Amino acid sequence: MAKAIHTMIRVRDEERSLVFYREAFGLQIAQRVDFDTFSLIYLANPETEFELELTVNRGTAEPYDLGNGYGHMAFSVEDLDAEHARFTAAGLNPDPLKELVKDGFSGRYFFVSDPDGYRIEVLARGGRFR
Repeated sequence: MAKAIHTMIRVRDEERSLVFYREAFGLQIAQRVDFDTFSLIYLANPETEFELELTVNRGTAEPYDLGNGYGHMAFSVEDLDAEHARFTAAGLNPDPLKELVKDGFSGRYFFVSDPDGYRIEVLARGGRFR
C-alpha cells in the first residue's frame, strides 16, 4: 500500500512563504537542502507525518503560472471558527466560512491564499476530514 508523504509547491519569496505557513498552520522547517540553483524546504508540524515541500528556484522573479489544473491543498482543524478568527486577526485574509451538505456529506470550511496564490482549504475536523 502506498503512503502519501508530501506535496510540493514552487515559491518565489522564501521568507514570506515560511512566515505564512508558520503563522497559518504551525509548519516549521523539518529539513532544508540547498543546491546551486534551488532549495528544497520540507515543512511539518506534530499533527501529521505529511509534509509540505517548498521549492525555491533562485533567480525566479516572475510569479509562477498556477494554471487551471491546480485546485487546492487542505488542512483540518479542531475549531474552525477559532481558526478563521485567528487567520483574520493575523491579516491572512481568509475567505468567509462556508458549508456543504448533501447526501450524508457535510463539510464546513474556508479558503485562504498563500503569498504565491496557492489556494488552501481549511476544514473543520470530523467525519472524513480527520
